Amino acid sequence: MANKILECPKMKQYLDVIDNMYRLGWDERNGGNISVLVDPEEEKEYLDGGRQYIRDIPLPLVADPIVRDRVFFFTGTGRYFRNTKADPEHNIGVIRISEDGKVAHVIWGFEPNGQFTSEIYAHLMCHATRMKVHPQNHVIMHSHPTNLLIMSHLMKADDKEFTLALWRAMTECIVVYPEGVGVLPWMLCGTNEIGVATAKKMEQYRCVIWGLHGIYGAGDDLDEAFGLIETIEKSAQIWLACQGKKELYTISNDELVQLVHRFGLEKQCAWNFLDRKPE
Repeated sequence: MANKILECPKMKQYLDVIDNMYRLGWDERNGGNISVLVDPEEEKEYLDGGRQYIRDIPLPLVADPIVRDRVFFFTGTGRYFRNTKADPEHNIGVIRISEDGKVAHVIWGFEPNGQFTSEIYAHLMCHATRMKVHPQNHVIMHSHPTNLLIMSHLMKADDKEFTLALWRAMTECIVVYPEGVGVLPWMLCGTNEIGVATAKKMEQYRCVIWGLHGIYGAGDDLDEAFGLIETIEKSAQIWLACQGKKELYTISNDELVQLVHRFGLEKQCAWNFLDRKPE
């Protein structure tokens, strides 16, 4: 019954988003990875309960209890985004995290003998963090947007400095991510250490920039996570285009405050980035 998974609307959207991210140049070769938490109703309807397993893959970490016995879509390691929509069973998979948090039960995919992304550390840790902070966040998305990567070469890894540059690039940026963005300096990818650091940042932010590497974004669904990264990437593009100009007009702190009040974002806004106390 697991072959019904391709009929699942969330899976269809997952494949479309993966294809679109490749088209936009965010996920070259096998760069980038996406994981999505599956709802129990979807497990029942499209996976026949999700208890029939093809094989097991040991996890390189002990997963947090909050993600144990939960089902996820995962992109595969070494798999190319450009090939995924045409051959999903080879390039992605559906797994259930074991009750002891040590194993991934493969329900479908990763054919013939593949496995989940090497960034499994960051994905599972970030899912656990976001589920505790905001239980509706079911998507973790990692990609390599070009302009944001260039920007990380030109700015130090500082949450406030990076956030203000992005907010000031375009009027609605602060509306889309009023909490700002977290930024990490270059770290070795695919490790427990970068997973821990990213998850720690995600206690405060839905997006974390990996210096000289890419971005991690969280959202309630695929559209929200994609739109968050999309907006940040456009902000970076505008910021880069403005560099070196003799006259530069930008959005002031007072104008950013006006936007916060206009959209009722007082509780979400990172007021300290505007050198103000919460209002």
